[in-house]
Amino acid sequence: MSDMIVKVSDSQFDQEVLQADLPVLVDFWAEWCGPCRQVAPILDSLASQYAGKLKVAKLNIDENPNTPGRYGVRGIPTLMIFKGGQIAASKIGALPKTQLFQWVEQNLS
Repeated sequence: MSDMIVKVSDSQFDQEVLQADLPVLVDFWAEWCGPCRQVAPILDSLASQYAGKLKVAKLNIDENPNTPGRYGVRGIPTLMIFKGGQIAASKIGALPKTQLFQWVEQNLS
C-alpha cells in the first residue's frame, strides 16, 4: 500500500474522512477479498495522481465493523467518495483503471 493512502479505523473515521478538507475516497476492503487486491494498485496510482485534490483512505471491514454498517456496505470492495462529510458517490465491485479514474473525475468536478 502506498504511503499516499491513509489507513483508517472506526475510531478515526469521523476525523480522517468526515472532517477532511479534501474530498475523500474510502475503500472498504478485506484481506481475503480478491477483487479488493485487484483494485489496490489502481488506488495507489489514483492517490499519487490526485494528491492535493483527493485523499484516499482504506478501511478494513474485518477489523472495523462499525463504519461499514453505518454506511450500509454489503459487498466489497465498496468505494465511496465523501465531500463535506456526506457521501457524494459510491461504487461496489472492482473497476478497471480507466473506469475508476473516470468515476473519480466525474465526482470531483
